[in-house]
Amino acid sequence: MKRIIILVLFLFPMLSRASYLLIPMDEAQKNHLKAYGIAYWLLKTYNQEVDWLLNYRGGSFAVKYDRNFESECGIRGVSYEVIADGQYTGILNEIANPEVNMELVKLEKAPRMAVYSPKALQPWDDAVTMVLSYAEIPYDVIYDDDVLDEKLAQYDWLHLHHEDFTGQYGKFYASYSQAQWYKGQVAELEDIAKRRGFDKVSKLKLAVCKKIKDFVGGGGFMFAMCSATDSYDIALDAEGTDICDVMYDHDGQSPNAQKELDFSKGFAFENYHLRTNPMEYEYSDIDANVGRQVQKDLDYFNLFDFSAKWDQIPAMLTQCHTKVIKGFMGQTTAFNKNYIKKSVLVMGQNKSANEARYVHGEYGKGMWTFYGGHDPEDYQHLVGDPKTDLNMHPTSPGYRLILNNVLFPAAKKKKQKT
Repeated sequence: MKRIIILVLFLFPMLSRASYLLIPMDEAQKNHLKAYGIAYWLLKTYNQEVDWLLNYRGGSFAVKYDRNFESECGIRGVSYEVIADGQYTGILNEIANPEVNMELVKLEKAPRMAVYSPKALQPWDDAVTMVLSYAEIPYDVIYDDDVLDEKLAQYDWLHLHHEDFTGQYGKFYASYSQAQWYKGQVAELEDIAKRRGFDKVSKLKLAVCKKIKDFVGGGGFMFAMCSATDSYDIALDAEGTDICDVMYDHDGQSPNAQKELDFSKGFAFENYHLRTNPMEYEYSDIDANVGRQVQKDLDYFNLFDFSAKWDQIPAMLTQCHTKVIKGFMGQTTAFNKNYIKKSVLVMGQNKSANEARYVHGEYGKGMWTFYGGHDPEDYQHLVGDPKTDLNMHPTSPGYRLILNNVLFPAAKKKKQKT
């Protein structure tokens, strides 16, 4: 009994000083992806503020110590360190030094999450739904009816599944027009269009795009990958013309479609050229896949460095334990830099190939991010390929960029440098 009392007296001062839980996000972290889930869980379940330490050990998280928080990290396999209050004060002093590129950002409230996706598709059909599920971050699936019924107002953050917003069904006609999944997709979308009073799927999708644009303009956060990036902008720019050939909307294209594009309507791109061949698996030359000659073993892109103290938004979006990310392909792999608007911020690029992989911008009161490619851990994901097992990639830098966008809306933003 005496030994127990002595042990307690010995440990108590140590425990009382161990007042912060630090979740490192450098190479010491064994599961970066689930670490984001812990941060979201703290915000959502406990209404607990989380410190995001930008550029400190890969963008680490910290929270006041609680035994339940520590236990949850252990359950989910997330690396953590229990540190004394004085030690954490030393970290904050280091971060506050004006000569170092670090900053503390407070995560205050869990964003309400929505994924725009056909509801019949499985989570592994899309990298974002897959990583949200793996990180145990809850989300709702919404689609055209929900958007048109004004349900976006219920959410803070919206991801666009790899959709074709132009009404051309991914331009899969040449390869998959006889496949049952393709026929089913056409039938489903034509049924939705008819029910909602549109004579073409392209008009249905344009209406959806405009609702999403209003969502962003009103203060929402939108994140898109793969074909949901360029096809979204093209659909907006093509309002007032017809870019779909007969097999897609039962009549021909406008012969003047290229000239009738209005580049002021989209978010990211301008002066690009439509690929009007209905049998070609491309919408335009925005996608750097057109004529791309990058070998797989040389396919990487670099993240830019941003000032954590003055440019917090891009600094948050580029937090990672490496600045070099391996490339991956998709229906839209990357963005030809010649066609990116000057107002758009490029956050990741393959300079030698003149392509941007990761771009960001503002519209109205909200913000949007486009990320090229389909699956950061499957170099060339094809229709029907098996799902990626994220248990094999818990430290994936490419997937971390997705999850930066998930937590970003929770942050208390500092006014950006002008």
